[in-house]
Amino acid sequence: MAKVIMIQGTMSGAGKSLLVAGLCRIMKRDGYRVAPFKSQNMALNSFVTEEGLEMGRAQVMQAEAAGITPLVCMNPILLKPTDHTGSQVIVNGQVLGNMSAREYFSYKRGLIPDIKRAFRKLEEMADIIVIEGAGSPAEVNLRENDIVNMGLAEIVDAPVLLAGDIDRGGVFAQLLGTLLLLTEEEKKRVRGLIINKFRGDRSLLDSGIEILEEKGGIPVTGVVPYMDIRLEDEDSLTERFRKKEKRKIDIAVIRYPRISNFTDFNVFEQIPEVSVRYVASAAELGCPDMVFLPGSKNTMSDLDWMRGNGLEAAVKKMAQNIPVCGICGGYQMMGEHISDPEGMENGGTMKGMGLLPVTTRLKREKVRRQVHGTVNKMEGFFSILSGLEFNGYEIHIGESVRKEVLTLAAEAASQRTSMFRTGECPESGHSPHRFEIFDAEAAFVTGRNKNVCGTYIHGIFDRAAIANALVTALAENKGLSIESCIDYKDFKEKQYDKLADILSEYLNMEEIYGILREAHIR
Repeated sequence: MAKVIMIQGTMSGAGKSLLVAGLCRIMKRDGYRVAPFKSQNMALNSFVTEEGLEMGRAQVMQAEAAGITPLVCMNPILLKPTDHTGSQVIVNGQVLGNMSAREYFSYKRGLIPDIKRAFRKLEEMADIIVIEGAGSPAEVNLRENDIVNMGLAEIVDAPVLLAGDIDRGGVFAQLLGTLLLLTEEEKKRVRGLIINKFRGDRSLLDSGIEILEEKGGIPVTGVVPYMDIRLEDEDSLTERFRKKEKRKIDIAVIRYPRISNFTDFNVFEQIPEVSVRYVASAAELGCPDMVFLPGSKNTMSDLDWMRGNGLEAAVKKMAQNIPVCGICGGYQMMGEHISDPEGMENGGTMKGMGLLPVTTRLKREKVRRQVHGTVNKMEGFFSILSGLEFNGYEIHIGESVRKEVLTLAAEAASQRTSMFRTGECPESGHSPHRFEIFDAEAAFVTGRNKNVCGTYIHGIFDRAAIANALVTALAENKGLSIESCIDYKDFKEKQYDKLADILSEYLNMEEIYGILREAHIR
């Protein structure tokens, strides 16, 4: 069966996700069938597989690097934080429920059979599995029930490469301190150390590396430079939220506390003439050329936050003059009302922004599916998107119904039929899950104000034609002509190759393949 190797880090943000992606691309290019795996991911950026199952986007990125279709078995457990102390727990792509941190800590060992089944499924299709850990393996208070770092390494009998982040300082203390806190059995699994994100003259590290190897008793298998690789990062530690200078075309994305799936806007960041700024106050908003309201893990709370800090009023005023687009939770906010009769978020009913003629009712069942089609006929600014093909996916609770469906009783049944369909989600080992889904053929919903629109579809801008049309129209509004053409899929492929080229140069791949050869065959 498959050989395995695991990347663990001294902390969150040490670069594990990119290291795994890079190794996947290297091994793919070397002719191996390779797949990524992370038993438990905590993220608000998620994806829906072809089977309608939800998984973390980091493993989607790694699967793309490996040249394979993303499967939920690559990430059997996904935690989506709902507040500072709790998360929605998703197992095998389906919602298990909401748990506090303490509840989940006591519960998670019971998920080991799910982890093993997912891993065995990957073993059947891969020569090599590259595993990503989470946080740090030296969190001694969490060791007892660990299922994602050394606990997982023991379950699947994986050798470990331990990565430290020199850019944040103290890398020798990071690596040696981590090794010191491991048990003897855990330390035996660590077969190599990686110093990641190095800037400067490599020779200046030589004396430090000698001491590190002497005191740690483990060889350094690579010093990886700080890389200008524009791929998805951990959403909790992203650098995308840092303040940015405005460019010819300035796009503002509202950064509410529970922002999710902001990967929807990555494509625009790759266009040189475009700046994508994440703003958390009316003062930061400034005078953008377009505003996006992104997805949210708690639509009602985030709308209330916008209402309290003045962003709602600012966006509504701007919508009279510039385009505003809401995606998923942002789309729900832009409607007239949001009701939560089942207490999925805050409970009760609250007034929406009133920018779109829709009402939303939050429901217990989550919509999860991939969609494709052509953009419906639109008017005003967004008419430039009419008829363009799109691909994407939906992840949301609740249904949003146009106002006319509610008010014109005689037409309600026929219009509802056209807006919603019932489908089944085939899930291995589970009974079919029935759900109502937004009609993807409509793609966008608009109102009387032709500057505003909303959609439930994530990833809809990843198609080159849609992103380029939108940016071109924004430029024309300002009397500009820019080179906005980008094929995002091709761009990402080049980034994966660039990542692999760099890691091939700075990691000791001969030693890493040697570790794999010596690993037990499961």
